[in-house]
Amino acid sequence: MILPYMARLFCLSLACFFLVHLAVGLVVSLSAPAALALAKRMRPAIAARFLLAVRLFPAVAAGLAVAAVCIPSYLWLEPDASFEEVGLVCLAAALLGIGICAISMGRGLRAILLSLRYGRHCRRVGQETLLGEEATPVIVVDGAAGLFAMAGIVHPRLLISRDVLRELSGEELATAVRHERGHRSSHDNLKRLLLLLTPDILPFRIRVRGGFEKLERGWARTAEWAADDLAVGADSQRSISLAAALVRVARLGTNPIASPLMTSLVADGSDLEARVDRLLGGGRGEKSDQGKPVVLCGALALVGVFGVVFSEPATLRAAHVALERLIR
Repeated sequence: MILPYMARLFCLSLACFFLVHLAVGLVVSLSAPAALALAKRMRPAIAARFLLAVRLFPAVAAGLAVAAVCIPSYLWLEPDASFEEVGLVCLAAALLGIGICAISMGRGLRAILLSLRYGRHCRRVGQETLLGEEATPVIVVDGAAGLFAMAGIVHPRLLISRDVLRELSGEELATAVRHERGHRSSHDNLKRLLLLLTPDILPFRIRVRGGFEKLERGWARTAEWAADDLAVGADSQRSISLAAALVRVARLGTNPIASPLMTSLVADGSDLEARVDRLLGGGRGEKSDQGKPVVLCGALALVGVFGVVFSEPATLRAAHVALERLIR
């Protein structure tokens, strides 16, 4: 196919994004078990940040490769010819790049729309009231079983079913509210949206040992544990109260997830036993902070690599040669 100058740049950028994302994504997916094993030795809050960074890394690396290598080398070294032929390999990679980006953007848009619709529904059928230390009114909903969740991103609101309010004691309710406040302070719903917007390796439902899914489940689990820790601190009585609240809410039954951008106190009960065990002293031992230097060194290395790219014209020339081979 013969394309003009800027159309070739667009095609090359998409192809470059897909190929870099594919290469880095395969490595990350295959390395997921090692990342999860390392995260187990960290405190939950640090482990959650670490696993989120690992999951987002392929898309970030691919985006930087396009912005720091592909576009500068093309604009600097590619002659401004009116039209030039683009090969099938480049076109196929560009189409696959469009595919993975379009699917991820569609997931994100759908999540935002569902979140807005569910928020409007809860405000319409629910009742706003002030609760404990919450400065923002919470929404109390009738007939929602064990609903206890922080919903939304820009202005997250606490949603609670009336059955939960009747079931929990004052201390249990206060500790559960502190748990959801921990999700809000960590911006976990925004992180959920980022995960939805992050592309898969391929636009088809093909997985490489489920590495990305394992990382996302690991992040969700450690984010819940981190919110538990924020809620109880070092207070053993609060730990008991939160454990009791988890069990009581789980017994009321769980709702289908009406919004992907919602952090529930008890989402599906799959991690309930482990959380209760941690809160009662079976799993809240001292954890290492070694995740901080790991994440920091990774970020510095990434910045250093692209700093070298910007400062070395020879690197851009080599990249341009590779791009020329790709486009033909």
